[in-house]
Amino acid sequence: MTLKVREYEGDGITVRFEPGRCIHAKECVQGLSSVFDPNRRPWVDPSGADADAIARVVSRCPTGALQFERSDGGPGEEIPGRNSVRIVPDGPLYVRGQLEIQLPGEDEPRSETRVALCRCGESKNKPFCDDSHYECGFKDTGELEPAPDAAEAEPATGPLRITPRPNGSLFFEGPTEITSADGTVRVSTMRRSLCRCGHSLDKPICDGAHRDAGFEAE
Repeated sequence: MTLKVREYEGDGITVRFEPGRCIHAKECVQGLSSVFDPNRRPWVDPSGADADAIARVVSRCPTGALQFERSDGGPGEEIPGRNSVRIVPDGPLYVRGQLEIQLPGEDEPRSETRVALCRCGESKNKPFCDDSHYECGFKDTGELEPAPDAAEAEPATGPLRITPRPNGSLFFEGPTEITSADGTVRVSTMRRSLCRCGHSLDKPICDGAHRDAGFEAE
């Protein structure tokens, strides 16, 4: 999978933008409008703030569409201390942590800290969300019943491997906390298959519905 990347160089920092992963969460625009202005061309102007401020706001982007690289010796993005999956009502899975994502067509997993993963099944940029859930009318409250052992689980630290299975689920392998839409951690797990076809009756958990639905994805 080859993703288009645009680069914007500034004083001590380069901002990278992958348009295909942007779902307009607006953390950048609301956080630093002097740098990020969708009504301007180019819409990213790193001269509008110092490198530290830009790095802080880029790190708020929940999809990973925005990344940065420091050339002034400043710190890179801090890897979150815990791996977390947050269910967005009627929307994607927001995943943060020490992530390793095995993308179709790539030999090695991609290292990430922030991604938004499709769970409606209609994204044109699978496994990433592209806002197709609005067009297809995907509905799910994002509420999840607590697992009996969630409170006693070990902290979700360490690498988390995410593998989109062909025509199937998103397979999470590694320490993970799954957070319900109300902000409560409901599941702490080491291995879990999450739905990405949009048809599971046990969302966000995969129940095998992709087979009957004829879901197709690399």
